[in-house]
Amino acid sequence: MADSGTRPASNEPRSPWLRPGFVLAAAFLGFVAVIGAVIAVTSRTSGSNGGSTTTETTDARTADPSATMSANDSDACPELADQRQDVPTSAPKGVTWSLYDGVALPSSKESGPAVVGKDLARCYARTPVGALLATSQISVRYLAADDWLKVTRTQTVGKGRDAYIAGRTKAHKTVPPEEGAAHGQIAGFRFVTYNDTTAVIETVWRFPDGRMQAATTTALWHDADWRLEYPAEPADPVPVGSLAGYTEWGGM
Repeated sequence: MADSGTRPASNEPRSPWLRPGFVLAAAFLGFVAVIGAVIAVTSRTSGSNGGSTTTETTDARTADPSATMSANDSDACPELADQRQDVPTSAPKGVTWSLYDGVALPSSKESGPAVVGKDLARCYARTPVGALLATSQISVRYLAADDWLKVTRTQTVGKGRDAYIAGRTKAHKTVPPEEGAAHGQIAGFRFVTYNDTTAVIETVWRFPDGRMQAATTTALWHDADWRLEYPAEPADPVPVGSLAGYTEWGGM
C-alpha cells in the first residue's frame, strides 16, 4: 500500500476504480494505483512485527518461500497440512514475509499460498489461517499486479467485480499514474466471523507516519480456494488510534 501524502485537488482527474464503491472490500478504499509501479493511496495504513514470524527481503513477484509449483490457474491445488479450525487470537506460527511491490505479504508452507507466480498467489488451506493469508495476499495483488485483470477475474467474486474491471480498464487509458507514493504495511488483524465457507476479517494497515486504518474484508470458499468478495458497495475503512483489540501482526 502507499500514501501519496496529499489528496488530489477536486478538479484533478482520479482513477474511477479507486473511488469509494470501486475498491475491493474497504481495505484499499481511497487508494490510487500507480500503474506498473506502486500503489498510491489517499487513506491510511502500515505494519509492525508480531508473533513467531520471520521477514524475507526478496520480492514475492519472483520468489516466495511457500511456492511449490507453477502458478497455472488451471492446475489443481495440492493438499496443505493445515487443518486447524480454531480462529487465531495470536500471530500465526510458521509465517514468513516477502516483499511484493514494496508491501510485505505473509505465506506459510502449511496454510498457503501453495502456488505462487509473478502475479497470482493461490491455493490456501480451508482454515482460518488460510483465509487470513488469502485476504492479505489477494487484496494487494489485485491492485499491484502487472496482470491485475487476471488476478481480479480469478481471485475475486461478487456483485462489484465487473464494475471495478470496467472502470479500471477505462481509467488506464485516460488517467495518468500518480508519483511519490509511500508504502504502508499490515499491522494487525481481528476475525469478525468464520466458518468453512466464509471468513470476515478486519485488517489494520499502518503508514510510515503512524496513521492507521481498519478495514473489513470477506473471503469466500469458492471453486476449492479462498476468493475475495468484491461487494457492490464496500464499507468505508475506519481510522484507529491503536492496536488494542487486534492481534499485532506484520512483516515490516
